[in-house]
Amino acid sequence: MDKPQRLRVAVIGAGPRGISVLDRLLARYLELPADERPELDIRLVDPYSPGPGHVWRTNQPRLFLMNTPCLFPTVVPAAATADGFAPSVSGLSFGAWLRKMVLDPAPALSAGDRREAAGLEPGDFPSRALYGRYLEWTYARLTAAAADAGAAVVHHRTEALALARTETGFSVELAGEDALAADAVVLAMGHLPAALNPEQSRLNDAAARLGLRYLPPAVPSDADFSVLPAGEHVLVRGLGLNFFDIMAQVTLGRGGRFVPTGAPAGTSLRYEPSGREPVLVAASRRGTPYRAKARLNSYLPKSVQLRWFTREAAGSFAAEGIQPGFDHDFWPLLHRDAIWAYYSTLARTTPDCLTVPAGDFLRDLDAALSVDGPDWDAAKERVLQRCVPAEHRTSLEALAQPLGRRPFTGAADVDAAVLAYLEADAAGSAKGEDDPLKMAIGALNAGRSVLKAVVADGGLSEESWLTELRGWFEPLVEGLASGPPPERIEQLAALTRAGLVHFVGPDPRFDVDEARGVFTASSPWSPEEYAAKTLVEAMMPANKVSASLSPLLEGMLHRGLARTKVMMAADGTPVMTSGLDVSLPPYRPLDVKGEPQQDLYVLGLQLSSVQWGTAIAAETGAPADAGARTLRDADDIAAAILAGAGQDPGATAGDRTGDQAVLPDLDRTSTGTAAVGAGS
Repeated sequence: MDKPQRLRVAVIGAGPRGISVLDRLLARYLELPADERPELDIRLVDPYSPGPGHVWRTNQPRLFLMNTPCLFPTVVPAAATADGFAPSVSGLSFGAWLRKMVLDPAPALSAGDRREAAGLEPGDFPSRALYGRYLEWTYARLTAAAADAGAAVVHHRTEALALARTETGFSVELAGEDALAADAVVLAMGHLPAALNPEQSRLNDAAARLGLRYLPPAVPSDADFSVLPAGEHVLVRGLGLNFFDIMAQVTLGRGGRFVPTGAPAGTSLRYEPSGREPVLVAASRRGTPYRAKARLNSYLPKSVQLRWFTREAAGSFAAEGIQPGFDHDFWPLLHRDAIWAYYSTLARTTPDCLTVPAGDFLRDLDAALSVDGPDWDAAKERVLQRCVPAEHRTSLEALAQPLGRRPFTGAADVDAAVLAYLEADAAGSAKGEDDPLKMAIGALNAGRSVLKAVVADGGLSEESWLTELRGWFEPLVEGLASGPPPERIEQLAALTRAGLVHFVGPDPRFDVDEARGVFTASSPWSPEEYAAKTLVEAMMPANKVSASLSPLLEGMLHRGLARTKVMMAADGTPVMTSGLDVSLPPYRPLDVKGEPQQDLYVLGLQLSSVQWGTAIAAETGAPADAGARTLRDADDIAAAILAGAGQDPGATAGDRTGDQAVLPDLDRTSTGTAAVGAGS
């Protein structure tokens, strides 16, 4: 038979998701009989190095840590747990790669990389720079395998500016290079620069007018934290992961030291300043940082097994033709699992606190949680009131407001409340599987994996997606299960005791005092107002396609090659969501008429309107339709691309001609220099 045609694939974004696409393309390509393989030409477009991309650059400070342990992430199916995937030519998860590097370090590893790798255990939290080395190594393995197979892999270190249809595929306009011709294009762009929201713009404009310093949302390795003035107050909005990067950089990064005290967890560190630190004044809606991860040797606690919110139970609604709601259908099941995780751990670790024998309590609690319908909650409360003193009970809903809703007498009162929270949280993390609250959070995290699978692709009503899952549950579970490594909470507690970090309080308000020429921060729950000449937004640029400054994405939206997904709220109001409107997998963007775009695919953060938790990496060894969903999506895209390789280029010419009638060749619509292909 004649040798198949040449297949040209452009992957926009060469970070982790772009590398997963490359891996899946090569894996499926190598499974084809040699005489059925097209001439494969893969072009990766990213202004950053392929593998690490933007977020995982190997030259960033080693103080910037991942918030997942070594054993968790992967960008390829692990050899031992391929779960139906075509085998990867790399086949190493990050944890397996670390073990290999300790025994046989790659030449590209620096002395610092080797030291760090040698000191890491599976449950430890590595630097983002070291994870970038893993991604770099994986890319090198893949390109070598491609060369052996006769496939070409080329990286274009530049920005993709525009995308246009041609009669045979696509033309990708590149900054400073000739345009690329491609038969198929994959958008794996990751984090993208975004326009400031109105409040951020107001603060930014005030900074320019009054000579203040304003650091907008940014990837932490892009920001210059050296400008934060020593000895002065610096307002920081956000107490998530970016905050801890700032905290580490202006303390450890400026010569400060955390000294062990020998005291129990929570008070185990004392900070010795260098004298070059700023005084951070931190604020978030809750008033506290995200809770730290528990110290475990597994991603999910081994003692936590979902009993009510199982894949089977969650999937039963769709099997019966019911589109479930989160509050009505899913939360009652997951809530039961979190309650059981908390109280079963309490009964195992501190049975003396119960008013009845632990076995009797657990039997009665199990019976109450197994009551069908809404009466389960009242039955559970009767058991708890009879068996568990009030001081040992928990309310999962109250965890969304860790400081409560009470007035504070002033700054010292707020700081004392947050410090107590930090010390208790660090102590709980140190207990690992013996801490009831951390195990309840572990159940919520396990449930999050189930939710990711069952709510994808329309598995939840739009009203429930907007107001329930994204409205209240996502902020709750993010604050509980997506927190920093435990040592960061210990360090923050030490800095609070040292007077180098203060807290504004819940529901903060940021403003500008024109007369004094300063930024201000205050909370309605405290009489204290802080003032400073520097304000930092401790957050990533908004993952919102309508706010993206990517010229490629802007052009696609402007010309109608793609559109933002709109959902309907309960009152019938249309709501523009954060992600693109796409077809069912393999995800193709829908054009302005709602038609899926042939040979154009989307992977990653821009799928946030059809997938929940798109920022979470693929989990090593997880099922393809759950924790390894990113790998499955990449595999589906690879399969679709290769399945179309043998088609006559004119087979869809009628559709493409129709597209061209609506979508003329793209002009460059933006002169911005925002990088496409952050690929986190």
